Amino acid sequence: MPGSRHGYDVTDHGTVREELGGERGLRQLAATAHGHGLGLVVDVVPNHMAVPEDLRLNQPLWQTLRDGPSSPCARWFDIDWEAGGGRVLLPVLGERLHEALPLLRVEDGVLRYGTRVLPLREGTAHLPMDRLCEAQHYRLAWWRLARTELNYRRFFTISDLIAVRVEDPDVFAATHHKLLQLLREGVVDGLRVDHPDGLADPGDHLRRLHAATGGRWTVVEKILSDGEALPRDWPVAGTTGYDALRHLDGLFTDPAGHEQLAVLHRRFTGVPDDRGGRWAETRQRAAHRVVVHDLAAEAERLTRAAARACAASDDLSLRDHAPWALRAALRELLVRLPVYRPYTGAGRPPGAGDAVLLERAAEGAHAAFRVPEEAEAVDAVRKLALGLVDGSADAREFPARFAQLSSALRAKSVEDMAFYRYTPLLSACEVGCEPDRPALGPDDFHACCARLQRDWPASSTALSTHDTKRSGDARAALALLTECPEEWAALLGTAEPPGAAEPAGTREPAGAAEPAGTAGVSGAAGASGAPGNPGTPKAAGSPGAAEAPRGQGAGPRAPDRHTAWTYWQTALALGVFPPPPDRLVPVLLKSVREAGLRTTWTEPDAAYEEAVARYAEEAPHGPGADALRTLADALAPHLRANVLGAALLHLTMPGVPDLYQGTEHVRRTLVDPDNRAPVAFPAADGDGAPGTAGGPGAVPERTALDAEKEALTVTALRLRARHPELFSVAGSYRPLRPQGENARHCVAFVRSGAVLTAVTRLSLRLAARGGWGSTRLTLPDGVWQDALAPHDAPRALRGEQALDSLFARAPVALLVRTGD
Repeated sequence: MPGSRHGYDVTDHGTVREELGGERGLRQLAATAHGHGLGLVVDVVPNHMAVPEDLRLNQPLWQTLRDGPSSPCARWFDIDWEAGGGRVLLPVLGERLHEALPLLRVEDGVLRYGTRVLPLREGTAHLPMDRLCEAQHYRLAWWRLARTELNYRRFFTISDLIAVRVEDPDVFAATHHKLLQLLREGVVDGLRVDHPDGLADPGDHLRRLHAATGGRWTVVEKILSDGEALPRDWPVAGTTGYDALRHLDGLFTDPAGHEQLAVLHRRFTGVPDDRGGRWAETRQRAAHRVVVHDLAAEAERLTRAAARACAASDDLSLRDHAPWALRAALRELLVRLPVYRPYTGAGRPPGAGDAVLLERAAEGAHAAFRVPEEAEAVDAVRKLALGLVDGSADAREFPARFAQLSSALRAKSVEDMAFYRYTPLLSACEVGCEPDRPALGPDDFHACCARLQRDWPASSTALSTHDTKRSGDARAALALLTECPEEWAALLGTAEPPGAAEPAGTREPAGAAEPAGTAGVSGAAGASGAPGNPGTPKAAGSPGAAEAPRGQGAGPRAPDRHTAWTYWQTALALGVFPPPPDRLVPVLLKSVREAGLRTTWTEPDAAYEEAVARYAEEAPHGPGADALRTLADALAPHLRANVLGAALLHLTMPGVPDLYQGTEHVRRTLVDPDNRAPVAFPAADGDGAPGTAGGPGAVPERTALDAEKEALTVTALRLRARHPELFSVAGSYRPLRPQGENARHCVAFVRSGAVLTAVTRLSLRLAARGGWGSTRLTLPDGVWQDALAPHDAPRALRGEQALDSLFARAPVALLVRTGD
């Protein structure tokens, strides 16, 4: 849409965006990039388009709304016409229809409402406004009706992004025509496919894309859960790298320290087990809330489809299930899926993994019913989800719709709710990670690398992306807390002395989750984004939540202990002292709204949010800020080890490293929009454009660690450029095993017999043990030289190396074999 800062609100697949230079500018950019040995990778958004304020910008949707289900463009969108009585619900009004009528007007053959422009059905422009509205192929409605009444599939819970039926061959051709042209003409070199799990059949889509592109390098934004593998029949190079991110982060997280943090978190915050106290309970409660509240319309549509499919089936075991039982069965199955979605379809046998996945979910879902016979509705829904029911169109479409709802539920309940409730270690609350088990050892990392080299050697790997909730360097700082939980407890004692903050409230706003065991009960009303601005509350609500009384002489008082915990970890992650309110306030408000424990985007508690914002503004002036800086200064040498270690592993492990903008230097950013701010890149002489002090786009004073990380990045990338064969599909990966009492603190491997990486992990714990001692690493045969050492101090290395000598200059080493 015009003015969009993110580009995911597509309006026209056939045009290169003029605001960014248009097609001419894109071709010039490609020519310049190619002249420097670079290629362009396009982030493809096949799953959805925008519902723009001026609907003329989205012509397929304009024509669908103007001409109704008979429009040739109606096939583009996944609309349940029957549920809407032949009309599409458009939840774009800021008030109920009768209040909006005076604000509607017909001009130049279109209907206008504020800045919105809508089509008119032929022959209706002359009607009185109330009759005109009733005569359209769409139903204008108050934005809060979206949650329960919406009858088109959308992107997650954002009503301004309408899903596209790209599984239709004609829709695929229309939405990919320009992209394929740019690929054929060599303007674009590779593809990143956004959110493939939102598609009806991701595998089929990727096979079609592979054939159309001639097999260009393609990666998919597939979030793999613990133990889940990327489907081998997908013709892609791999994922966008969140699986690698989890293993990189896990290496620098101490398991014992994390458990101590989890205990301290429960004790300090006082939150119940299912609202932040324990991960499994928290995740399931969040899933219940989202499926009942935020995704109510989608769940109801699937319930209706299940009822019709069961009624039409020749299988009598599918009959006599009450709609409430099917609804409950659907919910209870969905909330128990441990992955984003199954990959099933009508007319083909389900894979063994998907069958087991749904069977295990069904076992738990049965237990949610009080009457065992009614629990048989679970078996009916499971059969439908596996594609085992023949007959009706509803049965054929059910597996895809079930999987699409499953992926939306997983994203919204885990990434956008549970991650903000369960917060012992914020760096573990990252896409693709397991917050209750974030620590991984060297063996886990080596196994991940071996799988990548064997199965997906050209997969992307990442530490920071536009979607990470905290950048890699910010997470590196937070991971240190697992090595010093006692120091973290002491900081909290200074910042939030006993009695200075009450435990987090145990209530949830209207529309809270149903506890397990109350299946079939309807959720309360709510909504999913105000008109024209998804996710932003239209007005403050829920009056009556009073601000907690201020503490006496202890600095600012947090509105609750959960917020205090989140604030101080976020401030440590950011690493700017004193913590800047202009960056902390938006992040903290986003955190409490996403958590949904005291306020939400659509049912805001204005008094509570004001208290949260005031706390973030005043806390930098209290005693906690001084204690935080003291802790950060003490951790600085170990932050260096984490930052350089993660960077070097990322740049030399199997896969294609994706370096997000500005991360060749130390960049500690927070969640969107903080991590999407423009980067003021330093010029060649080290100077850069001015920026707001402490802001994400600023050019702060260049530190020694900035220079060291840049030098490491440049060295590793130039090595890859000079010797691509060492890191290619034909290359190899071999773990090295250090020997000695502190061997677990070193991770080392060799690429293709010629490049050796060795890094220090858990360096604070290592220092507490007195250093490396007699720990050593035996180099493979040959003469080796550290590529990161100063040019005037080369060392020829061979054989057994004491690690205190190997790491004497830096906590990492990049060795290159120079001879026999």
